[in-house]
Amino acid sequence: MLGALTAVLTLTAVPNAYAGGFERGTADTDILYENGKFDFRSGVTYVQPNRKFDDNPVPGLRGTEFSRGYYVPSVAIKANITDAFRCSATYVRAFSADSEYVTMSNRGKLEEKFNADEYGLTCGYFMPAGPGNLVLLGGAFIETFDYDFEGFTNSPIGITPLNFGLKDSDIGYRLGVGYEIPEIAFRTQLMYRSGTDHTPDGTAHLPVLGMSMPAAGVGELPQSVELKVQSGIAEDWVAFGSIKWTDWSTLKTLDVTIGPSGFQNQYYWQDGWKLSAGVGHKFNDTWSGLAAITWDRGVSTGYDLMSDVYSVAAGVTRKDEWGGELRLTGAVFYNEAIEETKYAPGMNASAQATWGYGLNVQYRLSF
Repeated sequence: MLGALTAVLTLTAVPNAYAGGFERGTADTDILYENGKFDFRSGVTYVQPNRKFDDNPVPGLRGTEFSRGYYVPSVAIKANITDAFRCSATYVRAFSADSEYVTMSNRGKLEEKFNADEYGLTCGYFMPAGPGNLVLLGGAFIETFDYDFEGFTNSPIGITPLNFGLKDSDIGYRLGVGYEIPEIAFRTQLMYRSGTDHTPDGTAHLPVLGMSMPAAGVGELPQSVELKVQSGIAEDWVAFGSIKWTDWSTLKTLDVTIGPSGFQNQYYWQDGWKLSAGVGHKFNDTWSGLAAITWDRGVSTGYDLMSDVYSVAAGVTRKDEWGGELRLTGAVFYNEAIEETKYAPGMNASAQATWGYGLNVQYRLSF
């Protein structure tokens, strides 16, 4: 049973890496439940969203892809301080976005991207309670924010190239509670992650004019709450599910100031909801696997093109002779069609219904 348990907890990384809004990865705090005195787990996910315009105010953008593929790295190291108290250091790309256009958009953009990386420390206290253990979880993290823009703007000589980068960091925290019964592969956990406020700054460049000027931005990234449940349901079988709420309605605009002027990205998103369910199976002492489905509600309210996403994932785990586990997962995503509605007539874009995919590889070692 435990072989299936370990596969289930980590092989769902691919659907998590393509969630609503800008969410990409979640810190691997599940490593706190591993049995070793010292555990290491590292992985990377590649996602190709394959989002394409259907209609666009710029004729040259119609039918073209605007979402670039991206990578989501993750690293976790756990150590048992005592039999009851454990801590893990984690790194993950928590949020990101990258839009690229084959020609200038009607908002003057060629490429716009950002990455928010999280470096965290989370600890868990395990205390006997009934047939299992009650787990109290808590920790803090530093989230870095790195935003880049390449496009055009109005200048004294007309439309000229503009590029700039903004950087910032903020501190957040997570709190949670869990309960486990290892003998039947039962675990439930409720985890809260705080939001962050960013006020990044940097330098904007107008290369044609040979000019540089200060640039600054203001924006928020959301808090979230996730409930996970899993349990053994038969010999060598385990079922699992999760529900996650993300406070994307906190992201209304991203305001950028460049010298005496600037611009505003309008989002005005609704909150995100993600539902996942699946089963895992231990085939033998070497191989185990899983299958999972996920629905992620789109967060758009008419200002952009973030639609509902449905995904199916399957993965396998192979234990090796050194006590490690290699895990491979693949997923297919269906992106619903969606259109903007909040701009002036003739200025709204729409996106096609498309298919995307994701691939994940992980390795865990326990001592």
